[in-house]
Amino acid sequence: MSGIAVGFVIGFVAWFLVRYLVAGLYTVDQNERAVKTSFGRAIRVGDATTAEDPLSDSLTPAEKERYTYPQVRVIPPGGPYFKWPWERVYKVSIATETVNMAYDPEDPGANARGTLLEAVTKDQLNTGLTGQIRYRVCERNLYAYLFGVKFPIAHVMGYFVSVLRERIANFEAPAGDEAGESVSSSVHGISINDLRKNLRDLNDHMDSECRSSAARYGITLDASLITGIDPPPEVESALAAINTAHNQVSSDISLAQASADQKIVQSKRAVEIETLKAQAEVEPLRRLAAQLTDLKTSGSGALAAYVRSVRLALFNDAGRAYLEVKR
Repeated sequence: MSGIAVGFVIGFVAWFLVRYLVAGLYTVDQNERAVKTSFGRAIRVGDATTAEDPLSDSLTPAEKERYTYPQVRVIPPGGPYFKWPWERVYKVSIATETVNMAYDPEDPGANARGTLLEAVTKDQLNTGLTGQIRYRVCERNLYAYLFGVKFPIAHVMGYFVSVLRERIANFEAPAGDEAGESVSSSVHGISINDLRKNLRDLNDHMDSECRSSAARYGITLDASLITGIDPPPEVESALAAINTAHNQVSSDISLAQASADQKIVQSKRAVEIETLKAQAEVEPLRRLAAQLTDLKTSGSGALAAYVRSVRLALFNDAGRAYLEVKR
């Protein structure tokens, strides 16, 4: 019996060492971060919270009270590290991931199986949107991602879609967005045209509005890339016809403006040329008048001598002269 007892003790010790000591070693990959809990409570960094981090600057005061999470100690890549049996390690990948913006984590079959997101425009058109979202786990708010929200990516996608649909429903193109505004007002009022022409502004707006997702859910949205805005099939042909007519009108207006500008420039040049010709004809007379004025101020004899010299020059050039004789 003593041998059996000794074997039992040795086996228990070996099992304990393998189960709780050797198995307590772990490593963290290069693109991972880890958080350790002790008896179910995450190991924290003192009393620090996310409210004190610049990460929460995008939140309103009311949102800061709601989305305030404790700062936890993040285990960097490396190892091996050790944990006790009452401790647990949560590893998270911080690599950037890309998903379709129509992806629904809770229902993969929704939104045409995650390929097309529908939204209603301000003129009550059901528009289809396509694009992608790049996101990554926020290392500075791992508590929210691991423990604060049950399904973080579902919350982030729902938040993104709600902001996008609200923007689509109220979108108005910036003033002066179209050339020939007096003619294009009817086309300018079609929201799908406005959205397509301001796609970059729409993406910038989404990036700005979703900047708070890191403080809310522990996920950072790196970029939203909306690439397609398609009208319903029943209005696509009508919209194409309207756009074609608008393009034709815009082209005619541009040609008319170019022709008018060219004629105005030509008229200005003609006026300048005639003005220069008139100045060229008047300038000798002005100079002659100035010379005669100078001669007159020099004395009456000087003016008479000048007139005599001019007459002699004329007589020298003339082939025949007529002399008036008084009877």
